[in-house]
Amino acid sequence: MQDKNKANKKFKSQYKVKKLVSENLISKKMLNKKLSITMFIAFLLLFTLILRLFWIDFVKGAEYKEAAYKQQTINRIISPKRGTIYDSTGMALAISSRVDTVTINPGNILYSNNKKVEPEFVAKGLSEIFNLDYNEVLEKVNSSSSVSTIARKVEQDKITTLREWLSENNITAGINIDEDSKRSYPYSTFASSILGFCGTDNEGLWGLEFSLDDTLKGTPGKIVTTTNAAGQEIIDDNKQYIAAQNGSDVVLSIDYKIQSIIEKYLKQAVIENGCQGGGNAIVMNPETGDILAMANYPDYDLNSPNTPNEWLAEGWDALSSDEKVSKLYEMWRNKAVSATYEPGSTFKLITAAVALEEGLVLPDTENEFNCPGYHYVDGKKIDCWRSYRPHYGQSLREALQNSCNPAFIQIGQKIGVTTFYRYLRAFGLFETTHSGLYGESNSIMHDEDEIKPIELATLSFGQRFTITPLQLITAVCSIVNDGILMQPRIVKQVINSDTGAVTNTEPVEVRQVISKETSEQMRDMMRSVVVDGTGQYVNIEGYSIGGKSGTSEPPEDKPEQGYVSSFIGVAPTTDVKVVVLVTLYHPTGDKHQGGETAGPVVNQIFTEILPYLGISSNNQGSDLNNSDSSEILLTDVRNKTIAEAEKILESAGFRVESSTNIDKTITLVADQVPKPGVRLLNDSIIYLYTADSTVHVSVSVPDLRGMTAQQAINSVKSKNLNIKIEGSGKVISQDYVFGSQVEEGTIITVTLQDELQDAH
Repeated sequence: MQDKNKANKKFKSQYKVKKLVSENLISKKMLNKKLSITMFIAFLLLFTLILRLFWIDFVKGAEYKEAAYKQQTINRIISPKRGTIYDSTGMALAISSRVDTVTINPGNILYSNNKKVEPEFVAKGLSEIFNLDYNEVLEKVNSSSSVSTIARKVEQDKITTLREWLSENNITAGINIDEDSKRSYPYSTFASSILGFCGTDNEGLWGLEFSLDDTLKGTPGKIVTTTNAAGQEIIDDNKQYIAAQNGSDVVLSIDYKIQSIIEKYLKQAVIENGCQGGGNAIVMNPETGDILAMANYPDYDLNSPNTPNEWLAEGWDALSSDEKVSKLYEMWRNKAVSATYEPGSTFKLITAAVALEEGLVLPDTENEFNCPGYHYVDGKKIDCWRSYRPHYGQSLREALQNSCNPAFIQIGQKIGVTTFYRYLRAFGLFETTHSGLYGESNSIMHDEDEIKPIELATLSFGQRFTITPLQLITAVCSIVNDGILMQPRIVKQVINSDTGAVTNTEPVEVRQVISKETSEQMRDMMRSVVVDGTGQYVNIEGYSIGGKSGTSEPPEDKPEQGYVSSFIGVAPTTDVKVVVLVTLYHPTGDKHQGGETAGPVVNQIFTEILPYLGISSNNQGSDLNNSDSSEILLTDVRNKTIAEAEKILESAGFRVESSTNIDKTITLVADQVPKPGVRLLNDSIIYLYTADSTVHVSVSVPDLRGMTAQQAINSVKSKNLNIKIEGSGKVISQDYVFGSQVEEGTIITVTLQDELQDAH
């Protein structure tokens, strides 16, 4: 029994030992398992970390580096100064003046103690200074971008106000003032269709500003600064300043004086003739191809190009947004280069030149062409413009003088389609002139294989196809330039504004189109047109002027387009230095013929620009109405007493009006109207002003057209105006448009011409 108990105890003891050993083994296995899991997890985490570091460093490293750079640096753009555009005499037509651009670094706008400025306070201050919407400014201040623009092209008075506000509120970081430039045009509407304009970022949007943008705009610079964690600028050697490269200056072929002259007379002609489609004028030097002037009317204000001109202002608010945009595009358009038209009888110069060059006709063969008032082509009757009084037998010279359509139909038939088109290509009428002017269009001509007898007939006298005014004047320049076609030139020089280096644009000779002999014959016949033909309104005593009138009818299916009246003049015909083309669209006045409407405008232009260009008159005598014997030289009476001045002027034959009742024996003359040095008719009125005189009375200019010299004198006298008379006959033009306001005493220059029966 005792042995049994011992055996049980031993068994139990051994069991406990085995159990303990077993439990220890299990515990060790679990520990090993946990350790393995832990090591696995640790390895997995380490592997993941390595993968993450690899991803950050090698895969996304460049991107994160760039992001960090952007976060730690601030780039501010420095705008270059846009190049100046000059006329050929050095007048600045488009300039860039100093202004500033204001930007902010959102989230980093700090007081001097490095405390952030409240966004609402910043937005309130900036919106009040620059007259901006508060909510829009607040949105920019709260944005996450590194730099945000608040105001561009800010004038100095507002910049001064901003600096004072920053100083008063101890704001030292986060609001930046960077130098910028603003484009402006000193002469407002002057040469608007040529120059064009820029956007707010100084990028050219229209005209030469657009086509010469790469030359004018320059290269922007920048300022790169490093910031700390608080967004403050760190002053160290890492700050970069990359200077802007200013744009180059450009010198145009345009002459300010000539441009001013044609703009004045073109505007007057469009208004007086009620031209619903406006008008344009071009002046060129045929020897160099230089465009001396180019104008369109109506024009627009280059400093406010999105504001409708007076032609568009009426009913503007009623237009839709798309209609407004369309109207603005039309207002900006340079029709002299971008709008095609039927040249009408001015094109007969080209037809005549081709026929002469080919030896098909001679200038003065009597009765070579017959005009019974019409001509039948393929059974279709084509009338002469003067069908009521036929021209009958004519030479080429007479046909050109009379602008006879039947005669030129017969000339076109002699030439033939193939030869005609060969010369049209040689004259450059199937491609743009490559002038460099913005928006230049090409002609719209029939394909050669589509030309039938009717098309050849209308082609010969300039209808049923369209070209641009620039294409026509360029071709005519070649006719009078010994047959040499020159490429039109608008840019004469490009000047590096930083270094002063000059790059000249040399004249480009395109080709010889006709011979020198043919050119001489054409110049002589063009002179005949002005002396004895439809161009007599252009004749100026003492000058050898030639030209050709043109009147094209609207297409049969578009009568609402109206007539196009034009005249192209050349002077002097012995050695042509200047060619003028005036084109008037849809005149609605009493007259629509080119010789009657556009001819007087060319006369006015030549009268002023020929003396200006140094082309002297051969006139040794003078018209009775304009002779020195009937005119008195107005002397300078400024700085003399009123009493003394009145005595001098009245004894010379003038009427005198003074603006003061103060003692005339001690009061001095400060100004006189007209200015001294001009010659005036006897009994002209002179106004004297003292230093205290501030009001000069304005009067309305009367309509003098159609009056005799004496009628015109009486009319201007009744308005307290003065008159200068050129020519004889009846008034065909005046230098101030009727209805315009001028001050009393102003001289109105009128041109008189004997009345013509025909001026097609």
